[in-house]
Amino acid sequence: MAAKQKSTPAQGEGRGEATRLALIHAALDLFGAEGFEAASTRAVAAAAGANLGSIAYHFGGKQGLRLACADHVIETIRGALGPTLAAAAAGPLTPAASRDLLARVVEAIVGFLVVRPEAQAIARFVVREMFEPTEAFERLYAEAFAPMHERFCVVWAAATGAPADSVETRLATLAMLGQILYFRIGRRVAMRRLGWNDIGPREGEAIRLTLVAHLDAALAAARGGAP
Repeated sequence: MAAKQKSTPAQGEGRGEATRLALIHAALDLFGAEGFEAASTRAVAAAAGANLGSIAYHFGGKQGLRLACADHVIETIRGALGPTLAAAAAGPLTPAASRDLLARVVEAIVGFLVVRPEAQAIARFVVREMFEPTEAFERLYAEAFAPMHERFCVVWAAATGAPADSVETRLATLAMLGQILYFRIGRRVAMRRLGWNDIGPREGEAIRLTLVAHLDAALAAARGGAP
C-alpha cells in the first residue's frame, strides 16, 4: 500500500493563502450585502468553504477580517488605477497630454468599477463603510480615495490651469467620478432605462464614450470655453 504523501511547507502556505483570500471575498460580499453586524462569521466561513476557526487564525477575529477587506479593496484600486495615475507624478504635463490622461483614467475606472462583475461586492462594501464609517473607512480614505483623488486633481489642474487644491477643481473631479460611480450604484436603473440585460465590455464602451464627451465639455467650461 502506497504511503500517504505529506504536504510540503509551500503547499501548506498556498492552501493557507487560498483560504485567506476566499474568506476576504466572502466577507466583502456578505458585509456589503447584509452589513457587518448582521453577517455572521459562521456564514462567512461557510461561503468561503472554510472552517470557522480560520477567521481567528488568519485575521484575529471579525474586525480583523473587516480591515483585511479594506486592505484588499485598497490593493485592488491601486492595481486598477495606479499605473494610469502614476503619470501624474512623472513630471509636468501639457494640457493636451493631461486631457488624454484624464480620458485614460475614465476608461480605467469604467473598466474596473462598472464592467468587472467582482466590483459589485467591492462597491457594496465601500458604500456600507461610507454610510457608517469605521476604522476600515478611514483606512480606505487615507490609503486609496484621498491619494487617488489628489492625483486626479493634479492632472485636472494641468489640463485647465486651475489650482489643483481649489474647491472648484475638487468639485469638478468629484462630479466626474460620481458620474462613473452611478453606473455601478445605479446599475439596475441604468440597465432598465437603456434596455440592457447587463453591462459588459460593449456597454462599458458606450458609457466610456459618453463620459469622455462629458469630460471634454467640463474641461472646456473650466478653461473658459477654450478648446
